[in-house]
Amino acid sequence: MSAASVEQPFDDKPFSLTAIADEIMERHPGYRVEIIGGHLLVTPSPDAPHARALTKLMRPFITAGLDDGETEVLQNVGLWLPTGEEDYAIPDLVVVDADVDDHFVENNAYDPVCFRLVLEVTSGNWQNDLKTKVGAYAEAKVPVYVVVDRKHQRLHVLTDPTEDNYANHRVHAPSEVVTLPDSIGAKVTLDVAQILEAGRPKRS
Repeated sequence: MSAASVEQPFDDKPFSLTAIADEIMERHPGYRVEIIGGHLLVTPSPDAPHARALTKLMRPFITAGLDDGETEVLQNVGLWLPTGEEDYAIPDLVVVDADVDDHFVENNAYDPVCFRLVLEVTSGNWQNDLKTKVGAYAEAKVPVYVVVDRKHQRLHVLTDPTEDNYANHRVHAPSEVVTLPDSIGAKVTLDVAQILEAGRPKRS
């Protein structure tokens, strides 16, 4: 899936990127629209392999107990970003504090203070996940950012956010089993090969 550019109206009235995003989603059900750095990122509906990879990914988090008690494991929850007045992202998968509802900001997005981990599964717009969102999530101080890079068949784990980047960025090959930082609330290990395989189209 690739992010499309969006023409903005040119008239005497001030316009809201949020209003434009809402209009796009209304006209194109299933599309995801995010605002990062004052720019609209528009992504078509994910394909079946993308969804399948997410299902496989949720299992180790839930098995580790992260969907009960102090945390929840959720998909497609808006994250309010400090990168602009209307900025927000919608990660594929998140681990959040159980009191996430108390941290609602606006536009179906929540304060980054309650996010312990965000995870993206790449599609045609993989550059956004590996570049644009790295800076945005780091600036939001999200402790752990995981990217399932389907294009290059790797798993990225980024930790220790700085002002606009992550101090630690490890890239894992399909032969590895990765243990995520304890800061997310439990021990979670990810089989890179299994996740990447789930993200490939099935062949008859």
